[in-house]
Amino acid sequence: MDAKYAVCIPTYNAGDLWEETLKSVDMQDLAGFHKLVVDSGSTDNTVALAEAYGFTVITIDKSQFNHGATRQMLADSTPDSCEICIFMTHDAILATPDSLSKLVEAFNDEEVGIAYGRQLPHKNAMPLEAHLRSFNYPAVSNVRSVADKEKLGFKVFFCSNSFSSYRKTALREVGGFPTESIMGEDAIVGAKMIKAGFKIAYVAEAAAHHSHDYKISEEFKRYFDTRVFHEQNNWLIKEYGKPTGEGLKFVKSELKYAFFHHQRYIVKSIASIFAKWLGYKMGGAYKKMPPGLVKKLSMHKYYWQ
Repeated sequence: MDAKYAVCIPTYNAGDLWEETLKSVDMQDLAGFHKLVVDSGSTDNTVALAEAYGFTVITIDKSQFNHGATRQMLADSTPDSCEICIFMTHDAILATPDSLSKLVEAFNDEEVGIAYGRQLPHKNAMPLEAHLRSFNYPAVSNVRSVADKEKLGFKVFFCSNSFSSYRKTALREVGGFPTESIMGEDAIVGAKMIKAGFKIAYVAEAAAHHSHDYKISEEFKRYFDTRVFHEQNNWLIKEYGKPTGEGLKFVKSELKYAFFHHQRYIVKSIASIFAKWLGYKMGGAYKKMPPGLVKKLSMHKYYWQ
């Protein structure tokens, strides 16, 4: 099949939402697309379900997984006819039958290198996670370019591989996904594309349900890794400025949301904000820490093998 699109999903023990994700892909009205999974050694029914829904599955060892390298493997494994790679995570459930077709419409503009969709909270998501999704993924679409760099700073290259799509030629032009970064492969490619003159499109009309209700300890670990990512890729800060401004906006927005709409979550919000701050602060010193401690504080423990 000489389709120009491919849905690409990295998996590992995908869990209870996996079949819902597969069903949501199956109901899409996008005409003809490849389906590809790279599985990192699942021990449940992840692979069997993927194959049952028509996905080609490539298996790798768990130790080989890397956010950037695995997604680059997915992109490289698509056929030559594929022009657009659509990336999802195993827990992103497409919200409507036209989610994919709406997303790829953005590439009618030949300068668009990345298009990503709106993320809605899962139906059972907690209030603070629902607020996070509404803060990062508003109801209005936008297209950003290097002309917006001074105004938006770090935010200009924001995108998320939980539900995104890439023009393969543009991805290749900027060197593909990074293979060494602990996380943020989407941010790195987005920043490189903006710098190279491509545009990033946020398509609010293309939506998927995707959210996580992290524990306080998980928030700490996630932001520890975020700081490691920023330290590893400090060129992003030199090129686009520090991300602190957007962080402060979010803190104010979350506290206001909790105070006026869900007061019983105020304490959790304050604890979560403190955990994020502490994790980010400690992540800045990861190079001075013993390897065992770094691994213990990190959410992405596989990275430190």
